[in-house]
Amino acid sequence: MDFSFDDDHRILQEQVRAFALKEVAKGAEARDHAAAMPEELIRQLAELGLFGIAIPEAYGGAGMGCVASSLVVEEISKACAGTGVLLSAHGSLCYDPIITFGTEAQKQKYLPRMAAGELIGCLSLTEPGSGSDAGAATCMAVRKDDGWHITGTKIFVTNGKEAGVMVLIAVTDPDEPKRRLSAFIVEKPWPGLRLGKLEKKLGIRCSSTAEFVFEDCVVPHDALLGERGRGLRVALTTLNGGRIGIAAQALGIAQACLYEATKYARTRVQFNQPIGKFQAIQNKLADMVVGIEAARALVYRAAWMKDTGRDYAQAGAMAKLFASETASRCANHAVQVFGGYGYCQDYPVERFLRDAKITEIYEGTSEIHRLVIARGLE
Repeated sequence: MDFSFDDDHRILQEQVRAFALKEVAKGAEARDHAAAMPEELIRQLAELGLFGIAIPEAYGGAGMGCVASSLVVEEISKACAGTGVLLSAHGSLCYDPIITFGTEAQKQKYLPRMAAGELIGCLSLTEPGSGSDAGAATCMAVRKDDGWHITGTKIFVTNGKEAGVMVLIAVTDPDEPKRRLSAFIVEKPWPGLRLGKLEKKLGIRCSSTAEFVFEDCVVPHDALLGERGRGLRVALTTLNGGRIGIAAQALGIAQACLYEATKYARTRVQFNQPIGKFQAIQNKLADMVVGIEAARALVYRAAWMKDTGRDYAQAGAMAKLFASETASRCANHAVQVFGGYGYCQDYPVERFLRDAKITEIYEGTSEIHRLVIARGLE
């Protein structure tokens, strides 16, 4: 078994890691305080080609697949988890479903601009009355002569502020329990589509989380993504891939926690020696290392399975569950290593703790992932 990256992936890792350390990490604290994503950083990400890592070369991307995109999200998330999820949501939640379910015309229209970073993507799925139950959506899309008329509200849309295009899940056939939902590609701005409130969040604060309000928003008939009545399939397939991206984000956060905690343990002196000499601190660092290595194996196994055409739903759920809980454990350990300083904004571990928590919630809660994994045993 070969667990190493090939040359292309190693080169990509080196380039992204260097960029993350130089350009992303230095502004992470300021972005967190401002709760905003600077346009200049988005431009830099685009110039490096990071918005199109897994988009096929025929549409202007790098064509490198899920292993490469996971690697990118991991490295960027070490420096700033909010920036990492910008890339993850753009890819796994928007251009992935267009690649998988889109017509050739839709691919030609959107993918080149998404690869170039000219269009940032998002997924509009969750509603005020539906969370884990994706099939309970009520946002309506009614087919008329002039197009699809969409009315309703979507919430918790990652990249909502920055996005220029979204994959939308809406009700088209309310009387068909198994085929009530359909998927659409909707551009922004669009008449009848309004950006609502931006959520004020505990963590990943520079990543926008938005509400979209559709007020008789009319989109063309050819905005339908995939087959009518198969929107739930589009949503679930998309979330399967999205889980790998969030697992990679969590892995990056966990590694940032280990790095900062180890550095601090070597320099913080108590009782006439560095605290890293004490077994209680060593135990925390050791547990972090083991968790990170196990999470890495799960994340890249799931990504490899996706790239090689295998059924990766179970693997993605396991990777997301374990990596997210590992990130939270590592963040708690890191704060404890720092002691009182870890609770203050003078050091980054308090931000890591806030950032880590969301990885246990979005793209499916830990409870949902345990349900998915258990059902796979039946």
